[in-house]
Amino acid sequence: MKPIVKPVSLETVLTRSASGWYFLHISPEIARRFETDGKTRRVVCTLNESHTFQCALMPNKGRFTIGVSQPVRKKLDLNDGDMVTVQLEPDKSRYGMPMPEDFAEVLRQDQEGDRLFHGLTSGMQRSLLYLIANPKDIDKRIHLGLIVLEHLKDNGGKIDVEQLHEDIKRPLF
Repeated sequence: MKPIVKPVSLETVLTRSASGWYFLHISPEIARRFETDGKTRRVVCTLNESHTFQCALMPNKGRFTIGVSQPVRKKLDLNDGDMVTVQLEPDKSRYGMPMPEDFAEVLRQDQEGDRLFHGLTSGMQRSLLYLIANPKDIDKRIHLGLIVLEHLKDNGGKIDVEQLHEDIKRPLF
């Protein structure tokens, strides 16, 4: 049985990489506290006590990082070199991100689609949930959910990323 991990607070500097991505560096000692299966380090991260999101502590040259997107940097007025207060706690959610209610309903109504979706890796499930949750319009989210499930059925439970993008461009019916 894995020991209970207590939330961790730290301060770290926001760093812009040569490729233009922005990261917060987390020590290996802290990151390893959050390992769930020897490699996965899913956490709930709160920056400057005001913005909370689910993410992974990603290995990077002997350290670990959390990517900070442009919308989050803008919302918190963060720039390269800024000191950031970070609170980390284990992500105990099933998917590592919220399940859109409308997609949960689509899955409840489609047993085969539900079986195929849950047969995917947890990383692929998160990617699809992100894709489906992105539109603000509920009809578009439902439409995307239906397209994803039809794609899974047509491809034997596998995702062909290029084909899925083409499927999304076409009407469902």
